[in-house]
Amino acid sequence: MSGVRRAEPGGAGSSEAAGHGGSVEVSDRGLPVWLEPVARAAREVEPRQLSRFLPPEDGGGRPSAVLILFGEGSRGPELLLMERASSLRSHAGQPSFPGGAIDPEDGDPLAEGPLRAALREAEEETGLDPAGVRLFGVLPRLYIPVSEFVVTPVLGWWRNPSPVAPVDAAETARVFTVPVSELTDPANRATAVHPSGYTGPAFTVGSALVWGFTAGVIDRVLYYAGWERPWDRDRRVPLDWHA
Repeated sequence: MSGVRRAEPGGAGSSEAAGHGGSVEVSDRGLPVWLEPVARAAREVEPRQLSRFLPPEDGGGRPSAVLILFGEGSRGPELLLMERASSLRSHAGQPSFPGGAIDPEDGDPLAEGPLRAALREAEEETGLDPAGVRLFGVLPRLYIPVSEFVVTPVLGWWRNPSPVAPVDAAETARVFTVPVSELTDPANRATAVHPSGYTGPAFTVGSALVWGFTAGVIDRVLYYAGWERPWDRDRRVPLDWHA
């Protein structure tokens, strides 16, 4: 991603991420050891290894970004997710990463724009303090055909956690964290089956069924970080017709 300042691994001198037009840096310095496989995967993974849905060659699609935020809670390493409000037009009621469209004030969609957008949207949706987030990687841009979003997944380390909760009930139904151990537990893995014919990875964690784009990215991150455990891909979870 051009135009983004990157600190060399183990290098010196870096501030926390700053949004809203401030300086934004991607650095994997100071990450906990358990996150290093994710940082390495972000540097090495190719777009086709993440999804068969890639941005249109004609440049179409709406630029957007999501924040894949890893933290460390009472149950060990965890991932921040939110449930979208059931009244939304796109992906209503689905668990997802915080994120949304890249606004003009976020900057160049091919440079720092996705970084600022990921932090801004996460703050607007969950109330997290971006100052406590270190951005440590960016995955290749992916495409969501149903909504025509071109999505840049931005990886973050929640080194200074702040309280989170839905900021606007019209956008966010709830905000929650999921232990990585639950995501890698084979008992919580399944293949989602949509009435449209779509099939893809799914995670049954707590009261949430994570599927679609979010589950697909989590699935690939777990795999390329070396965290995936063998699971029964023949275990099917049918999705409701309006999902």
